[in-house]
Amino acid sequence: MNKDQKAAVVDEIAAQISEAQAVIAVDYRGTSVPQAAELRAKLRAADTTFRIVKNSLTERAADKAGADTLKELLEGPTAFAFVHGDAAAAAKALNDFTREQSNFQFKGGVMDGDPVSVDEIKAIARLPTRDVLDAQLVGLVASPLTGLVRGLNSLISGLAVQLGQIAEQGLVGKDEPKAEPEAPEPEAPEPEAEVQASEPEGGDAPETTSTDESEE
Repeated sequence: MNKDQKAAVVDEIAAQISEAQAVIAVDYRGTSVPQAAELRAKLRAADTTFRIVKNSLTERAADKAGADTLKELLEGPTAFAFVHGDAAAAAKALNDFTREQSNFQFKGGVMDGDPVSVDEIKAIARLPTRDVLDAQLVGLVASPLTGLVRGLNSLISGLAVQLGQIAEQGLVGKDEPKAEPEAPEPEAPEPEAEVQASEPEGGDAPETTSTDESEE
């Protein structure tokens, strides 16, 4: 690997360190090439990249990324898992591999810029994966809704039963007795027509005397 190639690798690793949600360092001694390939396939499902690089190049990349914590882990053969997805799923896959390979062990790492110890990584590996947590969250949200639907169905069913029983007892559904019509109030008698005096036929109208006295 020439100088330019080394510089390109350093830039690539520095970018992976900066972009990763978490970086987990492991001692990969005793791991064969087929075993490493199998581990990479498992980690890929958690959106995690497993990479083995010389410590000297990784140290330069850590300097460039400002990750001094990772430099402290560069003792002996060291590989890194760059986690971009589910940190719990990645830690679980690595932890399962440590059980299969006794020489494959955690060294430490960083998560969201903060250092994490070996014990913390193992604790993360025991956490439920994101898929499991999402399923549990959906169950918690759906549970009250399911109870509400069941309660409404039970209420509607009970109401229907009660209405049926009332109908059987004849309390509803039959014609109610009709009320007798009220007797009409007597109408007030019409006033008698006033008799108008008619003038006698062929006669003169009676003379009227004035109440006013004439002045002499």
